Amino acid sequence: MWLIDRQTDGAARGRRIALPPVLRDALIRWYVGAGSQQDEAAGIMLVQQARIGAKWIACDCLGRSALPPILTPAYLSEAETYYLRRLTQSNRPEHRADCPFFRDQATNRITHVHNRATPVEPPTGFFQVLLPAPDKLAQKPQRDLIDDRTRDASIPRLARLLRRLIDLSGVNRLSPLGQTPAVHSIAHEFRALGRAAGQIEIAPGIELVRLLWTHAAALHGKQVYAALRRMAENWPTGHAPQAFLALFAEKFEGNIIRPAGADPFYLANRVQSPSVRSNRIGGPYLILVVVGQYPESRGYSPLRAYAQPILSGRCFVPVESEAERTVLRELLRARHALRREGVECAIEKPVFDSLTPAGPFRPDFLVEARSIETGEIKQIILEVKDSEQPAPALDPQTPSSPLPRSTALLKVSSNDCEQHRLPRMLLDAISF
Repeated sequence: MWLIDRQTDGAARGRRIALPPVLRDALIRWYVGAGSQQDEAAGIMLVQQARIGAKWIACDCLGRSALPPILTPAYLSEAETYYLRRLTQSNRPEHRADCPFFRDQATNRITHVHNRATPVEPPTGFFQVLLPAPDKLAQKPQRDLIDDRTRDASIPRLARLLRRLIDLSGVNRLSPLGQTPAVHSIAHEFRALGRAAGQIEIAPGIELVRLLWTHAAALHGKQVYAALRRMAENWPTGHAPQAFLALFAEKFEGNIIRPAGADPFYLANRVQSPSVRSNRIGGPYLILVVVGQYPESRGYSPLRAYAQPILSGRCFVPVESEAERTVLRELLRARHALRREGVECAIEKPVFDSLTPAGPFRPDFLVEARSIETGEIKQIILEVKDSEQPAPALDPQTPSSPLPRSTALLKVSSNDCEQHRLPRMLLDAISF
């Protein structure tokens, strides 16, 4: 095996740096899961030096004269560990079937796979994303610390933490018209997030609000790094120093975030989002960025981010599809028609599952309707029929249903919204 220059095919023999047989054997033992601590230590050194030196690793399984298959050294930041990634484009040679590197260590990217079958529960403990500096090369990530390379559609930890912030702040809940602020604004939404951040600890004794910014100017102006360096001097043992930015952005591209009112900036990893190949969701987004120590860097860097699609800059209610965004817009308009009929409505977008006798359940939207005349209350569950990941089909009349008898189930499509049928559908479902 050889070290070769990045972005080359490894054919130039004169520029290859042969790996010592001892290091090559240690690398193979680690890759197949049979490595010792010494093998891992050797692998860490090789992967770090290859990344810093802008090198790739060429495999010799096809012989010295053939074009070699290539492995790239990479850093799995969510699990705080290193790994080797195979380059498998159609114009590159494959490893031999009996080569240890013929199979990758992980398959499927979270950005290509999306599934709501796995229950989404609030994270417990501290609002912690980063782990202390890695001392393992191939340690298996914890279930809730899966990054962009996964074997299933696990929800990224940063996404669950953002949802916790959304849930505590209440920006996913809209009060009846008479109780809402006269003017909803982006400042109002960020103030709500800031208040919630005061209730969350990112390490023992350190509240999130002390290391949370809502404008990218703090990153470009180095205030984030300065505050993190100052706080890191007394950071609790066993916890990695970390800071966060909650940003509004119309779009992102790969590992580039383009926040509103500020210059774009790069992350060490691709931005994660529920927008995937089978469920494209456009902006705007509420993006949570974590800043921490990058192993090859002398200081701090933006490491990862999760981009949650939201309704608008004045209303941070999260959505999981374009169909949900359409239904939510129409639902906000429908409140005025219902109020003229003597009905007040509160709206909630649940971000975590509720545990019921029938299993985990998370509806697309919850509407609480109250009769202004009698005070009677009825709950309506809205299921968006056009959603790529629809909520479970439920019938409130079945014995095993998790829905109370006072709850109605209403299935709504984008076409219903375009035809402005939603107010009448809601009134029929309420039937006080």
